[in-house]
Amino acid sequence: LLFPSACPSELLENVDFPGSDIASLQSPSVEHCQQLCTQHPACLFFTFIRSDWTRDNRHFSCFLKSTPSGQPSSQAPLLGVTSGFSLKSCNPDPRPCFSQVFQDVDFLGADYRALFTPDYQECQRVCTQDPGCQFFTFLKGEFTGQNFRFKCHLKFSWSVPRTPIVEKKAGVTSGFAQKAQQTQELDTPCQNQFFANTDIPGSDLEQEKSVSVEHCQVLCSAHPKCTYFSYSSDDFKCHLKNNLNDLAAKPKDGVTSGIPAHFCQLDDTWVKQSYEGVDFRGSDIRFELMDTAELCQSKCDEDPSCQFYAYVDESFSDRAEWRRCFLKRVITMPAPPKVSKLANVVSGFSLRDCRK
Repeated sequence: LLFPSACPSELLENVDFPGSDIASLQSPSVEHCQQLCTQHPACLFFTFIRSDWTRDNRHFSCFLKSTPSGQPSSQAPLLGVTSGFSLKSCNPDPRPCFSQVFQDVDFLGADYRALFTPDYQECQRVCTQDPGCQFFTFLKGEFTGQNFRFKCHLKFSWSVPRTPIVEKKAGVTSGFAQKAQQTQELDTPCQNQFFANTDIPGSDLEQEKSVSVEHCQVLCSAHPKCTYFSYSSDDFKCHLKNNLNDLAAKPKDGVTSGIPAHFCQLDDTWVKQSYEGVDFRGSDIRFELMDTAELCQSKCDEDPSCQFYAYVDESFSDRAEWRRCFLKRVITMPAPPKVSKLANVVSGFSLRDCRK
């Protein structure tokens, strides 16, 4: 039996942990899959389908798994898969480095910019220098579509913690870990430009949840395609917009719009606040019993995995939930939405987190 204090880093080649799936993501390698399991709030172990799998086309699938005991309910020999455990108990690096490149592997989708480079090394350098780039795919000189040879596709995935569900709930206080700061430290403070009671309709890029207009601005600033945003405070919706041509604002009550920050330090007062009557539902790692929301926030700060929390006080309707401090997180490491085989392409990751 593996005790929680132990660090179960060994990988079991050609061993399957059948069943107990909680999520299925895409991953180019078993090491990357293990880090996805480590960063997923509930994953305790995983099975990864390698590129040499022959039964069907589920290559590069990373099956995240959990059981109440924390142990796989069974193990079975299976060619072409590798299984292993979450590294949550191993004091994992919150920003793991992925230096391996993947020949004949495509990271499909998530593109925000393309350029032409002579080789994949230069494509990777551009990705590493571009704050919005998390991973890339480069089409080599031998690529079949000759008009697309030497094309370098820069790709994005979220590296700031997002709260997937934000809703009003009496008796619940939510907030953020103070340690996880979200943006790099820069000397110049931003000149915030917010437009109160103003909507910028159309040009929607994607919709996220945020607890304040400042939080919404952080999300827009992190997304390389976000040119401005509109935030509606009554339903916590953060509408990220993409339009480089114009900014056509219209009056609308309850909506605040704004512009993302570029190379300046955003005010992080919103991170230090706690939000009474607001629940960041889901994304639970675990809960502990605490006497106050302040103690819950301290607990989230102490826990290296915790990014945000929700605390249930004694005014909450369900007495069984009283004093529960829910520690929460989401995946913030580079995560390609789709990984597949494709001849004469090279994919890899930004080396930004390899220079520590």
